[in-house]
Amino acid sequence: MKIAIACDHGAVDYKLDLISMLVEQGHEVIDCGCDGEASVDYPDYAYQCAKLVQQGEVEKGIVMCGTGIGMSICANKVKGIRCGLCFDTTMARLTREHNDANMLAVGQRTTGIEVVKDIVNTFLTTPFSDGERHIKRIEKIAAIEEMEE
Repeated sequence: MKIAIACDHGAVDYKLDLISMLVEQGHEVIDCGCDGEASVDYPDYAYQCAKLVQQGEVEKGIVMCGTGIGMSICANKVKGIRCGLCFDTTMARLTREHNDANMLAVGQRTTGIEVVKDIVNTFLTTPFSDGERHIKRIEKIAAIEEMEE
């Protein structure tokens, strides 16, 4: 799978760990930055990652910062993006099954790295449960995006 990944200064360590894990698993990873611990503006990196997902350049995106909150908010501003902020594997499974999330947000300050690795693996391997009620709800989200243009 082709995956884009981005972080701000608050999650560089996790980004590097996840890239290593994903490459070892055979995924192709596009690193959207950032590359150091100097303070940066997270929207710049979340947006770049979300655009790759939106444009179909990658199948999934992963964004992270200290909490994952800012990155998820920014990613969800991009039309067609459904980014779930997850703190455990149940949330990761459900955001894929119910919301067909195409991006995942996690926080380095809020969730341990081994849990994050499990969250990422769950997110990437869980299919969308394309039941009628879930499709209807995703279509409503898309309709809201259209109304806001």
